[in-house]
Amino acid sequence: MTDDATSTDAPQPEAPERTTTPRRLPVTDVSLVVLIGTSGSGKSTFARRHFLPTQVISSDFCRGLVADDDNDQSASAEAFDVLHYIVGKRLAAGRLTVVDATNVQPEARRQLVAIAREHDVLPIAIVLDVPPGVCAERNRSRPDRQLPAHVVPRQHRELRRSLRGLEREGFRKVHVLRGEAEVAAAEIELEKRYNDLRHLTGPFDIVGDIHGCRSELETLLDRLGYTLARDAEGRPVDAAHPAGRTAVFVGDLVDRGPDTPGVLRLVMGMVAAGHALCVPGNHENKLGRAMDGKKVTVSHGLQESLDQLAGESEEFKAEVRAFMRGLVSHYLLDGGALVVCHAGLPERYHGRASGRVRSHALYGETTGETDEYGLPVRYPWAEEYRGRALVVYGHTPVPSASFLNNTICLDTGCVFGGSLTALRYPERELVSVEAEREWYAPVRPLLADAPGAREGRPLDLADVAGRRIVETGLHGRVAVREENATAALEVMSRFALDPRLLAYLPPTMAPSPTSRREGYLEHPEEAFFAYRADGVRHLVCEEKHMGSRAVLLVARDGAALERRFGVAGPGAIWTRTGRAFLDDEELTAAVLGRVRSAAERAGLFEELGTDWLLLDAELMPWSLKAVELLRRQYAAVGAAAGAALPEVLSALEQAAARGLELGELTARQRRRAADARAFTESYRRYCWPTEGLSGLRLAPFQLLAAEGANLAARPHDEHLAWVDRLVDADEAAAAEDGDARQPVLHRTGRVLVDTEDEASVAAATAWWEDLTAAGGEGMVVKPLASVVRTARGEGRPGGLVQPGLKVRGREYLRIIYGPDYTEHLDRLRMRSLGHKRSLALREYALGLEALDRLAAGEPLWRVHEPVFAVLALESEPVDPRL
Repeated sequence: MTDDATSTDAPQPEAPERTTTPRRLPVTDVSLVVLIGTSGSGKSTFARRHFLPTQVISSDFCRGLVADDDNDQSASAEAFDVLHYIVGKRLAAGRLTVVDATNVQPEARRQLVAIAREHDVLPIAIVLDVPPGVCAERNRSRPDRQLPAHVVPRQHRELRRSLRGLEREGFRKVHVLRGEAEVAAAEIELEKRYNDLRHLTGPFDIVGDIHGCRSELETLLDRLGYTLARDAEGRPVDAAHPAGRTAVFVGDLVDRGPDTPGVLRLVMGMVAAGHALCVPGNHENKLGRAMDGKKVTVSHGLQESLDQLAGESEEFKAEVRAFMRGLVSHYLLDGGALVVCHAGLPERYHGRASGRVRSHALYGETTGETDEYGLPVRYPWAEEYRGRALVVYGHTPVPSASFLNNTICLDTGCVFGGSLTALRYPERELVSVEAEREWYAPVRPLLADAPGAREGRPLDLADVAGRRIVETGLHGRVAVREENATAALEVMSRFALDPRLLAYLPPTMAPSPTSRREGYLEHPEEAFFAYRADGVRHLVCEEKHMGSRAVLLVARDGAALERRFGVAGPGAIWTRTGRAFLDDEELTAAVLGRVRSAAERAGLFEELGTDWLLLDAELMPWSLKAVELLRRQYAAVGAAAGAALPEVLSALEQAAARGLELGELTARQRRRAADARAFTESYRRYCWPTEGLSGLRLAPFQLLAAEGANLAARPHDEHLAWVDRLVDADEAAAAEDGDARQPVLHRTGRVLVDTEDEASVAAATAWWEDLTAAGGEGMVVKPLASVVRTARGEGRPGGLVQPGLKVRGREYLRIIYGPDYTEHLDRLRMRSLGHKRSLALREYALGLEALDRLAAGEPLWRVHEPVFAVLALESEPVDPRL
């Protein structure tokens, strides 16, 4: 079983120059290519002809860097320090690197091989064995390089002595080009690494450790939808999925179970037909060595496999040996988003090829200790994993498969009487079949705290500190600047709720494009036009309530949240910055109780298969949360205007009575007084007294998540239907209780819009005008389908459409921009919306990413990462009035 075949040109005695056919030199796409040849052999010319300038690091160039002279031999030590540093950085980044130096001395090559091993890439030698006379003549023709006469012959002798030992030095491929003709005729042929299958995007069905349990494998494949093909004797020899899905086996096909040959026959047939991929397990590695006649310790079920294979034909056993030799340690799939191996693989090893990588992929890493059963204690690499790629593996049996830090172990102990499990990718769905019996008694019982059955490590400062890049499925990579992360950390650590509960923070929302209509800063027609321009036909307009944004986590029973979030209690209500919405714990519990009761009565817990719900809502009145803001800012402005402007008008009227021409100034002050009264009336609409639940209103408008489900991406009409059922249930309960109980849940008004239907657009506009004329805040216009992308042209991904545009009424905007803002509309129309729109898209994508990770059962730090990023982005400077 090899990851990369060794291609070696054995050294031959020097032959006369002759015409030769083109020679193809295979070079792995991520490797260290070491050019070896005497001075004047043409290495630099060869490198320029076959590789990119950025891929070639020459000793001459590095001498120039440190000494301003490419030929200053006294600077060689420092130059090679620089060369080795650059080579290391390129290999760490996974880039093909070519070293252009003589490299005829073993010590020079030894350092390069060591660097390649350090970064787990293949060292490849290309030897330019050109006659010393030709090299000497070339050097004489270079006025900038005059070498002593003995140098070239000495280098050539060192090169010849090195040829037979290059493989032993660690070079995995050795290409020897003899003479000028072979050098000139050579062609480099870049090869993909054997583990690089990034072009395969699936969908995949990844199957855990089988250990000879053929019958259970057949049942699992059938459940996954595969059609089995059998030979004349009725034995399964292939299985194909009608939808073109590909099975991927994580190794340990053999040993311990009742039918190792049957499993091998089926899996080998699927791989040969292109219906499956397979990586080796440690049991295949050991069985293959035993079948090749090598000395191995017969234990852990190996004898069962050898006994079962003894009854098979020599032809079949030869096929098995060839199959196991050809297995590659791990695969990169789906653009690098998926890694499949047997025992797990840290991110630094993904796509690399070395003995160390293969060993980790086969056996994992141990701490050097043994447990009470005498088995090695494995290093918990998955608890520290933070990679972008999902790593799917097996090897260590667990009672049930679960995600841990974007990894999942699929060995659920089928041969030990557990189950055989597959992961459907990209769906992240688990499919299992129970073992027919315990085929082999385990040395150690399946442990509930084994890797894959744990909740994951606790939060770490390194998860959020400094500049961060968060990968989102909806909007790609979202960057968080260090200063924003610092500000968010201050808020999160001092004021926020327990982060285990904070599965979501709502995003900011962009206003509609600025209106040019007389007297308006925002108007629905701009929002409708913007969505129509993006190709969105069906919209929903939802009433904006006179309250504050609130997220609710509601538990069905006292233990529901502890089971999923590790925190007991009825739930929580928090603000856009993660703070507890209400200071009164009893009132919080009462609100959550009403929502829980309504959800129970409406049947939502049963329908969604969950014992908890996450909701997005507005909690009213605004004064419930913003009383200090109202008192210190809005009420102060209204009071000052109410005290000053009547005095100003009285003075102006007295002056006018004496005959002064003050008509324009008086009219302006009267407009200011009217604006001030309108301002006071506007903010007072958002204030009313509450006592306990009395006067409090909760207007949910979206169900965000339930157990195993991200609901936020569902169409908005589904959300509003769920919300209506909640409101109906709360109203029905209140009606049954009579005057003793008033409804708390409040309906969200809505209008559906067809942007290509003028009557529909006109009706929605009229609804907004009536709503705002009656003192309403306005509405939010959203694509009915929730998540929408624009078409960007063939071959190019569409851009994410704004998830919502707020269109606020004239009187509400008076609160935002000031009492007399209508006097300055021309200036206010110059407001810049670009950054706000960008922020809204990024925060929306992060929010949905958090919900996706929550639904997938990923651990706290993975869910918390995008949640924290939303809070960090909120500290970006942007006009708060937008």
